[in-house]
Amino acid sequence: MEVIQATELHLNEVAVLFDAYRSYYDQAPDFKGALAFITDRITKQDSKIFVALEGEEIVGFTQLYPIFTSVGMKRGWLLNDLYVLDEHRGKGAGKALIAAATDHGKQTDAAWLMLQTYIANTNAQALYEKVGFKKDTNSYYYYKPL
Repeated sequence: MEVIQATELHLNEVAVLFDAYRSYYDQAPDFKGALAFITDRITKQDSKIFVALEGEEIVGFTQLYPIFTSVGMKRGWLLNDLYVLDEHRGKGAGKALIAAATDHGKQTDAAWLMLQTYIANTNAQALYEKVGFKKDTNSYYYYKPL
């Protein structure tokens, strides 16, 4: 399994995966919107997107957003998206994408990677815990719709 950083050459393939990822999280399919969003992220370079390749086929992706920790006085990375096509799960793509995200975090001297997932997404939770993520038991996360 090879993992590379996505470029403008990968826009359509990443947008297809991104649209499928959003559908998993109960969003209506919107390829046109997904393509515009991914194009903006790659063009503006305000996120890092890595793709997992099996041969020539992109079978998964992860997207990282930069954030900062005031307490730690360093950068952190929000591993906001991780998705692998159903038929390629269990082959190591998710683990390889997390390894690439971890390497990127280390290369940028980040304090940590953080992520969130649905409570019901137990398969993903098992992977995250297997590769060293720890569930936060000290903090609550609040959201305010805007």
